[in-house]
Order: sequence, then structure tokens, then C-alpha cells
Amino acid sequence: MSTSGLSIDGYRIETLGPPTWDAYAGLAERHNGVWGGCWCVYFHAFPDPPERKELGNREFKHQLVLRDGTHAALVFDGDLAIAWAQYGPVAELPNIHHRKEWEKGVVDVPDFRITCLFVDRKYRRQGMAAVVVRGALALIAAAGGGLVEAYPHDLPPGKKTSASFLYNATRTMYEQLGFTYQRPKGKGNCVMTTVIGPS
Repeated sequence: MSTSGLSIDGYRIETLGPPTWDAYAGLAERHNGVWGGCWCVYFHAFPDPPERKELGNREFKHQLVLRDGTHAALVFDGDLAIAWAQYGPVAELPNIHHRKEWEKGVVDVPDFRITCLFVDRKYRRQGMAAVVVRGALALIAAAGGGLVEAYPHDLPPGKKTSASFLYNATRTMYEQLGFTYQRPKGKGNCVMTTVIGPS
């Protein structure tokens, strides 16, 4: 799919792929591989393939990128990748937090799920999480659209937490982007959905 000319609030949006791997890797490496070196592979790993341990998370992710086995929206400020949001079909991202609980409550299996997002520490608290999710939704529309699920943090009113712990932003942000609350998931998370038409 082409992302030529895709811009949101003045930031360029690109899809994760071989041409953007170095920029994505740079963002991860500036933050020690993200969340203890996860490299956003946790959601791919069910069952956990032996090659992930053999290769390590970074190279395992790189191999997924090379064979078009992982998808993410990347936000660029000039040539610097400053945020990403990982998305894909359930078969591509089978592992989510509280997966068994999700399976018991699912009514309609989504066409796409947004599993996690990450923003460079220098760009946090500037609305960048919303920009990257909007970028992911634009790329999902370009891929045909459909039912999209996300699993944000459902924080009590007035409670603040460090942005570094918010692996998929907040319920409030997703509501502002047009998502509808479906049900709780685990402690402090929830399931939210929206339907995106094809572009």
C-alpha cells in the first residue's frame, strides 16, 4: 500500500517496512529497545516461536518486517521517526494482554487490532499518541478498512500515570478518535472498537 503524501497535523506518516526499518530501529534503540527490550514483538508471540529466542527480539522483529509479517504506522518529524502504532489482523498479532479473558468475551473478531504504540520521550504530552493512531487508521483504511479494536488503559477520573507506562494510550483518547467502549479487559484496560471504511 502507498503512503505517499500521507500527513497528519504536519507530520509525515509511513508504514513500517524495509525502507523505514532503520528509522524504526533508531527510535527503539534510543529507548533501550522499548519496555525492557520488547521491540514490540510480544503481541506476535503466541505460541512463542523458538526463533524469537534464537534471534533475539530485535532481529526477530527485523525478519518479520522483511517478510511483511508485521505492520505499524510511523510518524516522522523530518527524517526522524518519533512514534509508532502497531496494528494488524488477529492472526498476525495473536497475543494480547488478558488474552483468555478477551477470547471469552469476543462477539465479533476484528479485522484489525491496534496492540501498542510508542512515542519518543522528547515528543510526549504533545498529542502525538493521537497522531500515530490516526496514522494507523489511515493505513488500515488503505488496506481495506473494517472493524478495528484497541485496548487502551481505562484510568479512573483524575488519575495520572507516566506516559512511559501507557503502551496503548487511554480510553479518553480513543473516545476522542471515535472509538466506542465495549468491555473491560484485565485490571485497568478495556476493549474499544471503531469501523473504518476503505480509502
